[in-house]
Amino acid sequence: MASKQLTAEEGAGSGTGSGTDSPTPSRRLETTFGPGYSTVTTLVAEGSPNYPWQKSQSFDSDNEEEMSDEPLVFTETPSSKLFCLLCERVFKDAVITTCGHTFCRWCVNMKTNEKCPVDDSKLSVVVANIAVSEQIGELFIHCKYGCQQADSSKMGEWELDPRGCPMTVRVNARKEHEASCGYAPVSCPNNPNCPPLKRMELEEHLKQCDHIRCPHHKYGCTFVGTSSDVSHHLTNICRFEGIKEFLQQTEDKMREMQLQLAQKDQEIAFLRSMLGRLSEKIDALEKSVEVKLDVLDESCNKLQDEVMESRRDCALINDELSHINARLNTGVVGTLDPQQIFRCKGTYVGHQGPVWTLCVHGDLLFSGSSDKTIKVWDTCTNYKCQRTLEGHTGIVLALCIHKYGPPHGNKLYSGSADCSIMVWDIPSLEHMKTIQAHDNPVCTLVASNNLLFSGSLKAIKVWDIHTLQLKRELTGLNHWVRALVASTHYLYSGSYQTIKIWDLKSLECVHVLQTSGGSVYSIAITNHHILCGTYENCIHVWDLDSHEQIQTLTGHVGTVYALAVVNTHEGTKVFSASYDRSLRVWSMDNMICTQTLLRHQGSVACLAVSRGRVFSGAVDSTVKVWQ
Repeated sequence: MASKQLTAEEGAGSGTGSGTDSPTPSRRLETTFGPGYSTVTTLVAEGSPNYPWQKSQSFDSDNEEEMSDEPLVFTETPSSKLFCLLCERVFKDAVITTCGHTFCRWCVNMKTNEKCPVDDSKLSVVVANIAVSEQIGELFIHCKYGCQQADSSKMGEWELDPRGCPMTVRVNARKEHEASCGYAPVSCPNNPNCPPLKRMELEEHLKQCDHIRCPHHKYGCTFVGTSSDVSHHLTNICRFEGIKEFLQQTEDKMREMQLQLAQKDQEIAFLRSMLGRLSEKIDALEKSVEVKLDVLDESCNKLQDEVMESRRDCALINDELSHINARLNTGVVGTLDPQQIFRCKGTYVGHQGPVWTLCVHGDLLFSGSSDKTIKVWDTCTNYKCQRTLEGHTGIVLALCIHKYGPPHGNKLYSGSADCSIMVWDIPSLEHMKTIQAHDNPVCTLVASNNLLFSGSLKAIKVWDIHTLQLKRELTGLNHWVRALVASTHYLYSGSYQTIKIWDLKSLECVHVLQTSGGSVYSIAITNHHILCGTYENCIHVWDLDSHEQIQTLTGHVGTVYALAVVNTHEGTKVFSASYDRSLRVWSMDNMICTQTLLRHQGSVACLAVSRGRVFSGAVDSTVKVWQ
């Protein structure tokens, strides 16, 4: 085994006292090579144990393959704490794993099947151990150009070369030193066939080199020779020497042009960057404009809707003014009686859907709604909802009252889109009975002469009021029966452009009134007239006795859903409720509209009258009181 005596600096790091009589053990520099590992150098004392921590390894390098064949000779033996437990060498790119211990990054990444030798945990890199890497970087090593391979049969043994670089440097400064080390081998720039040189010998060699190229070789001159030959060539032969100033100026201009070109490239890159930013700003602006245009369109649509609604309200007001003017011109108004101007006195709120039907019994008001309930309202004392009747599974479309004599008591009947009729006891407000009345929704109900009449699609069924047994079905109807009204002797039914009059005793049709304006939605009977409201906004009036049509009342701009008769000391008034959200008051003496009531926010669908008060139910889920 080849060996060499340590220098004074190496001896200081050996830990051997100067006053000891025992001979100082000889040392050798041993470097071990292995695939994928950096060079590992060991300071071995002859006759002493070879501990694992006596090995050392280079710090992390950007090029591991380049470092793997280079000697790494420490001036002092590294601390045992700087050795990896997996490879038993000085840490190379130290990392902390999930178990909290430190290993080489290479060991963790390549030995994926191995576990931590301390706690047997699976190895996985968490973060680089910068403190350990910095500590290794502060260790001193010999310059690799001051080491040579020992004369030994064993690979990986290195010794100091007295002819080489004597410098010692820190691990982290190694590359910086070796990049400028004068002992580094270099090649002659003139000819690679020149003998090997050290960097510090290169300048002297170039003075004597036989392969010096002409200074004008960059322009195309191919002459090669010694220094004196080159001088002679420049003086007598080289054709480029005479124009060297021109060539130099041309080169300077080309360099200047290249610099300008590089500046232009930078300007172009800057302009492209600015263009990209401008494009982004334009895109953002376009999106902002699109959003603002959408908001503007939505606002315009809302404004148009409001304008249309305002025009409709203006038309109603102008229509009312024209009727008032007509009354003034005909002299029928006379002295104004403030009691005959109907005003809204209050609003019942509680339903969760449109109110489709109303009926009154004494101080109680019953309302049926799309929320499938019937609400019972006090109209005399506290004006609040007294009870909510539940049981229907569909929209409540029809309500009617039948007054029994003792001992039966009074009953409320309700018809629904669930095709059933439910019976309620009014004193207790309890459900009594349910009958499956029709195959289609029950649109309307009326009770008279101990009979209950229910209207649906092309059919009117007649029920015994006491037993609720079906007595008869009236047929011959051409459409939905949406209106039923009973007088003392007759039943009036409305369907498509037809009103049929039925005798209550024989239950036979005794007369048919032909109408226009589509389906009949509402019917009202006064002492002298028959009135019906139609789909096409009109109210037709017939003489009760002769059945002659005498008038068509116009003014509504929507379907007339309901009619109600109010007798006042001035005469008979008829209230009409319409899809156009308004109520109109008509004088039956002169067949003109005397008042238009606008308070609902939705179509007005039903009416009820009690003690001079009119109740109106609407799609806005409210019931209003007029008096």
